[in-house]
Amino acid sequence: MRIKIQNELLAINILSVVLILTISFFPIQALRIILGLPFILFFPGYTLIAALFPKKSGLDAIERVALSFGLSIAVVPLIGLVLNYTPWGIRLYPILVSLTVFIAAMSAIAWYRRHGLPEQEKLNLILNLSLPRQESRLDRALSIVLILAIVGAIGTLGYVIASPRVGERFTEFYVLGLEGKAEGYPTELTVGEEGRVILGITNREHEIMGYEVKIKVDGVLQRRIGPVELEHEESWREQVGFVPQEPGEDQKVQFVLYKIRTLDAEDEPGPALHLWIDVKEGG
Repeated sequence: MRIKIQNELLAINILSVVLILTISFFPIQALRIILGLPFILFFPGYTLIAALFPKKSGLDAIERVALSFGLSIAVVPLIGLVLNYTPWGIRLYPILVSLTVFIAAMSAIAWYRRHGLPEQEKLNLILNLSLPRQESRLDRALSIVLILAIVGAIGTLGYVIASPRVGERFTEFYVLGLEGKAEGYPTELTVGEEGRVILGITNREHEIMGYEVKIKVDGVLQRRIGPVELEHEESWREQVGFVPQEPGEDQKVQFVLYKIRTLDAEDEPGPALHLWIDVKEGG
């Protein structure tokens, strides 16, 4: 049985839009994988090849498919590199939108170049689902092995994507000066004068976490901040202040982070940071 596809570019763009809608509104992991693999590994390269070689005689089917995979592997990292230098960064939706725009642009160029060609020169995909009648046992065995290898490779890749290995679990906790740098911390204060710094927390625990920060001056608890609830990869950053109550040199200002995994659980002590300040009598 032979199936003729006259406008595969339209189908590619429709599938790209369906992928975005699936990721945005339908959390179906299997569907995301089925649509996402060709979206990354095949569609960008295929549409680029279609724009460069609009004629049917330009490339044969095997060359077109092979170059589609190869160019997709080259194009996607380049788009990611460009995104890295933009305010959006390498994130899910910027990547989705950028690849969709690239696929649509290449499809439009390919369609325009095909539009002016004679009918016999236009590229049409033909899927031949029937097996050749005259085929040796060796050829048949090799074909079966090739099909099994392709299915196994796709299955393995899908499993790796669907069940990624969880990386190291940790929380970033830092103190910065008011200019957002690791300098400019308050070092000399008077009694009753407020010192201010910037506290930052980034959750890399691969789960939702609650956090609380306790600020101690010379061993005395002065204030609590939080609880702050963060998703995985979400960050919190805010100016906080502390006020020394007693004069003295080399007083230790501690910022102790506590992790709260559930509302009913006890605080889990995390990293602690500190500064040293000299406190003088007020004038």
